[in-house]
Amino acid sequence: MDDSDVVKPDGYKFESLGWVRDGSESTATKNLYKKGYHVTEATVLTNNNHPLSLFSEIHSSGEKNFTSINDVTFSAMERANSLFGKATFVMDRGYDDNKMFLKLDSMGQDYVIRLTAKRKLLYHNKWTFATELRNRRKGKVKLPLFYKGKEHEAYLSHVKVQITASRKDIYLVLVYGITEHPMMLATNKPIRSKEDVIAVAKQYFSRWRIEEYFRCKKQMFQFENFRVRKLKAINALNFYITLCMAFLAQITMKSETNALKVSIIKTADPVKEKVHFCYYRLAKGISGILSYAKEGVRLWFRTKRPAYRQLCLKLTA
Repeated sequence: MDDSDVVKPDGYKFESLGWVRDGSESTATKNLYKKGYHVTEATVLTNNNHPLSLFSEIHSSGEKNFTSINDVTFSAMERANSLFGKATFVMDRGYDDNKMFLKLDSMGQDYVIRLTAKRKLLYHNKWTFATELRNRRKGKVKLPLFYKGKEHEAYLSHVKVQITASRKDIYLVLVYGITEHPMMLATNKPIRSKEDVIAVAKQYFSRWRIEEYFRCKKQMFQFENFRVRKLKAINALNFYITLCMAFLAQITMKSETNALKVSIIKTADPVKEKVHFCYYRLAKGISGILSYAKEGVRLWFRTKRPAYRQLCLKLTA
C-alpha cells in the first residue's frame, strides 16, 4: 500500500484541484506543496516480484463528498481482502496510525508497518518510545540485501511488545545498517526463529516495488500529463494505464525463451543484459514495435464494410 501524487502546478480548471506534497521535489527536511491530486494504490507482487495493481484511485480533499484519505485506503484494503481472503499488508511510515492497526485487526489481516519516531509501545507493562527500544538493542541476524539498486548488509533484531491501538501482542523488528537511523517495523506475524525475522524484513523491503511502479507510470506513460479536467475522466485514464501495466506484468511472467518476450526486449535494445525491474524495457520495446504500425489494425484485420455505401432513400406509400 502507498500514496503518491499527481501535480498540476499550472492548472486552474481541473475539477476539485487540491494541494499535495510533491514527492519528487520534497526532501527529508523540507516539504514542497503544489496543486494536484492524491493517488492511493494497492499492488500485489507477482511470482517474479513485479507489482500488479489491485486498486488505484485519484482523489482530492476538495471533492464535495470527500471524507478522509483513510476511507479511500480502507476501500483499497477491503478490495484486497475480497480478492485474497488473507494477505500481508506492507506499509510505510505514513500508515503508522492507530486506526490502521485497528482496521487490519478487524479484518484479520497480517501486516508489516514501518513506525515513526513518535510511536509508543507497551514493553514490560510500561509505555516506551519505539526509538528507546531501538537504541537499547543491536542487530544480531545478518541479512544480505539488494535495496534501491544497491547491495546492502543489514542486521536484524526483534522484541515482543504491544501496540497502543489494540493492546495485542506484536513484534518490533529492528533493521540496522540500511538507513541513518535503524528502521522500526511493527508486525503481527509470528516470529519463532531468525528465518521468521528475515522474512518480515524482506517483506518490508519488497515495498520498494510500488515506488518503482509509480515512477514507471509517470515516466513511461506520462501519468501526470493529462488534459481532461473532470475527476471521472482522470480516473478513467488512470484505469487504462493500470491495464497497460497489468499487461507488462503478464509479459514478465512468461519464460525467458518466450518468442513475444524475446522480440519485445530485442526491440527495446537494452543497455544491461538483466535488470530487477523489467517494466521500462518492456514498455519501450512494445512502443518501438507499435511505431511501425502506420495503418492501424487494417494490416492485420480485414474490415467488413457494407456492399452499398452510397446514401439511399427508401420511398414508402
